[in-house]
Amino acid sequence: MKLAQALILRSDTQKRIEQLKVRLLSNAKTQENESPSEDPKLLLKELDKLTSELFTLICSINLTNSSAKFDGMSLTEMIAKKDALTLKANVLREFAISASQKVDLYSNSEIKILSTVDVAALQKQVDALSKEIRELEMKLQEANWSVDLVE
Repeated sequence: MKLAQALILRSDTQKRIEQLKVRLLSNAKTQENESPSEDPKLLLKELDKLTSELFTLICSINLTNSSAKFDGMSLTEMIAKKDALTLKANVLREFAISASQKVDLYSNSEIKILSTVDVAALQKQVDALSKEIRELEMKLQEANWSVDLVE
């Protein structure tokens, strides 16, 4: 199985567990002399099965990500780099928005509010980071479909 397939299965299993949670919660209580619409014991067995499958998938995905190399980096390193760059880009984007906001003056005697940074240069930096993130994301997608899952 390819890593991408395992990632799809993980996502699907997580969704199924979330749906199971909703079903469990709606069958947690019932009126006296009434039965629940689904047997909670069967739902709990299904939860055990799904969480066990999820555990196995996550372990295999993590092992694969840490051992597989693509473009000279492990997939774990690529994911960490993408996450760090995304965080930095988001902070800089918000900073640029804040720095570029105009402050209305109601009279000439009011103190002028000026930006502390070159907003255009900051926006270019955000654009460059965004491009780097997109390129990393494409490499990760390529790797996901070319790397076999470690089981």
